[in-house]
Amino acid sequence: MKIVVLDGYTLNPGDNPWDEVASFGDLTLYDRTPAEMVVERSRGAQVLLTNKTVLSAATLAALPELRLVCVLATGYNVVDLEKSAQLGIPVVNVPEYGSDSVAQHAIALLLELTNRVAQYHQAVARGDWSASPDFTLVGEPLTELCGRSIGIVGLGRIGARVARIAQALGMEVLAYNPRHRVAPEGISLRWLSLDQLFSQADVVSLHCPLNDENEGMVNQRTLSLMKPQALLINTSRGGLVVERDLAEALNRGSIAGAAVDVAAREPIPADSPLLLAKNCIVTPHIAWATLAARRRLMAATAANIASFLAGKPQNVVNGVQ
Repeated sequence: MKIVVLDGYTLNPGDNPWDEVASFGDLTLYDRTPAEMVVERSRGAQVLLTNKTVLSAATLAALPELRLVCVLATGYNVVDLEKSAQLGIPVVNVPEYGSDSVAQHAIALLLELTNRVAQYHQAVARGDWSASPDFTLVGEPLTELCGRSIGIVGLGRIGARVARIAQALGMEVLAYNPRHRVAPEGISLRWLSLDQLFSQADVVSLHCPLNDENEGMVNQRTLSLMKPQALLINTSRGGLVVERDLAEALNRGSIAGAAVDVAAREPIPADSPLLLAKNCIVTPHIAWATLAARRRLMAATAANIASFLAGKPQNVVNGVQ
């Protein structure tokens, strides 16, 4: 069986071998695949693995031997689900591998905004503390989170983990889900409408998948509802945010700060307004990328292939069994 990995570098930059996947057949591995080479490199494969390489309807139609598509991620919008279903090709994903890592990163971003660890380290490295007339170096303001509120948009696996950590820090948890409204065990929270959450929360943290309903949900209108001292965290999808509106709100001082791990276009364009916005932290879509999470992703992908070969495909996202 021929197995092709179209963009394997981010999953294994050298510390996460493909041995489990390779045990199922003849593995061909590409670090990255440009769009014009996807069909050529995929031809003859029975199993195709992709993280962010797009598999369009035309691409899928050009691969008559393809039997299974494995998405090396939780999000699967890189694959044309309608066309794959028409062709009878199951598309599978990995729904649970990085929740703890992403939640940890979301809190790390929040703490960087409130405690400014990197800024103070840089000040010490410049010699500012050594030259201080005091025992301390008080400059940029610091914020205590205990007693503040965090509004979580999307209380799924990751959102629930963020809620638990925030609650342990003494924060009040506010939450918005468009449909399913059952509080996870052990979490005390208040359900609010989206507008109520934006207007009441001291911190707004996004943890929902991107879809047609919520694309651009953080925009000039919703940002105008936020408190001047409020902070925005996004470790979900860049398309949830109208980036120019966020940059303008930060530069005007309408909100106090933002930290994002995702962008509407990735890699982020060099002229993105977020890169020059006031008090805006940007990390390069790394919340998911701890070694522990990547190893779970590799093992889960191997399990997806094994289940398919056993005639019982799991984690199918396009309804093909």
